[in-house]
Amino acid sequence: MELKICRALLSVSDKSGLENFARSLSQMGVELLSTGGTFRALDAAGIPVKEVSDFTGFPEMMDGRVKTLHPKIHGGILNLREEASHQQAMQANGIEHIDLVVVNLYPFEETVAKEGVARAEAIEQIDIGGPSMVRSAAKNHRYVGIVTESADYGRILDEMQRLEGSLSTELRRELASKAFALTARYDAAISQWMHQQEVADGLTGSVFPDSFAFAGTKSLDLRYGENPHQSAAFYSISASKEPSVASAEVLNGKALSYNNLVDLDAAHALAKEFDGPFVAVTKHNNPCGAAASESIEEALEAAWAGDPLSAFGSVLAFTRPVNLACADFLVSGNRFVEAIVAPSFDADAFDLLTGKPKWGKSVRLLACGEYHPNGRQSSELELKKLTGGFLLQGRDLSASTASNLECGTQVKATDEQIEALLFAEKIAKHVKSNAIVLAKGHRVLGVGAGQMSRVDAVRMAIHKAGDDIAGCVLASDAFFPFPDGVEVAIDAGVSAILQPGGSVRDAEVIAACDARGAAMVFTGERHFRH
Repeated sequence: MELKICRALLSVSDKSGLENFARSLSQMGVELLSTGGTFRALDAAGIPVKEVSDFTGFPEMMDGRVKTLHPKIHGGILNLREEASHQQAMQANGIEHIDLVVVNLYPFEETVAKEGVARAEAIEQIDIGGPSMVRSAAKNHRYVGIVTESADYGRILDEMQRLEGSLSTELRRELASKAFALTARYDAAISQWMHQQEVADGLTGSVFPDSFAFAGTKSLDLRYGENPHQSAAFYSISASKEPSVASAEVLNGKALSYNNLVDLDAAHALAKEFDGPFVAVTKHNNPCGAAASESIEEALEAAWAGDPLSAFGSVLAFTRPVNLACADFLVSGNRFVEAIVAPSFDADAFDLLTGKPKWGKSVRLLACGEYHPNGRQSSELELKKLTGGFLLQGRDLSASTASNLECGTQVKATDEQIEALLFAEKIAKHVKSNAIVLAKGHRVLGVGAGQMSRVDAVRMAIHKAGDDIAGCVLASDAFFPFPDGVEVAIDAGVSAILQPGGSVRDAEVIAACDARGAAMVFTGERHFRH
């Protein structure tokens, strides 16, 4: 059913494209109603427009809190055009039809994302009239068009011109679906912020509310998911303040895939553990190489050396801008990566990466801005979807320090070993369990990931480390249930081991270390990653 649009109500916070859109509507003979700042903008542009208070005969009041909450507004939107009793009520109360509603909401998410925003300021950005009009128009989309994004202005005008001032049923249904998604996301953002305020003010002891609403905005339609037969899309959360893959600017390369995004997020999460120059090399959601050094190019070379075979086709995360030395290393020899996330790319490095055959059209380059460990937001909960439900948990942002390690063996770890062990533990946090990381200094030698038995994870890490294993250290994400894992490790050349402890066989594991003259330290904190 096509109904001609004769009257439109415009009330927008974001006025992008508003003037041209409103002028075009007016030139098509549509009467325009508006409020507050939107009215003033249209009036100043010389576009014929009637203020809502003149239309309702009721003044705007209470600092604009009450202006569109009126029967002449919602009756004009909600009435069923083919229902006789509705039309009789309209006539009896002097209510006129409103056929198109153009509304976007107060910028609540943008407001609470600002540092140090006052609670009162945030509360004032909770829109009431806007969502009410959006929901009214969306509910009655059989007769009314609802526009919540300026990106749709062109489509609205094109269809009205094609259909002699009307909108098709199909477009009104699509716009209504988009409108309800907007109000759902908006209310979810408010609900989460309100609960975070309760937690911060000590009004509740749980970071997990009784009801949790989760919403995002689609950023990308992906070619497919983990496998070609699975469909997928990527959604972003605008309220997030933390530099991330979701907010990074894509500077170059083929379209990002599902697996690219998962790997980039994993690599970036690991890189956020470090303040200095650091590079993570990630493959299939696990670090296969990682290193910290005095310069970012030295860190890259050491990280790549951790597992050169697996590094081909990996994704990289840098804590410093990618410079020409890094770019030259990557494009030389038989090296290639799928994607790189970094604070930025030096101009000459960018030119080399994007100008090199095989690299230029393929490698995805993402600039995320500067970041550091203290920039991670503990308020961001981790969500894992299950069939029929989902799990929420806090992020694993903790890290051991030398002062909280407890040595259980006769041989004590040296300062140099402790430094290497703490480095290895940060890597192990980001390896799929069971996780074993072998390291020397600030570079990874070998990783054992995702094994069903810990001793097999040890054997895998030893295999990856190759001939450089003598004197290295080992970090385990969880306790050793039997002595076999440490026996295999020490016999291969491991000199010191870090683990959380807590097994009923800890004494046997310590005895195995003592028998072989190796040091073992306990953190008391497990870092499973499933």
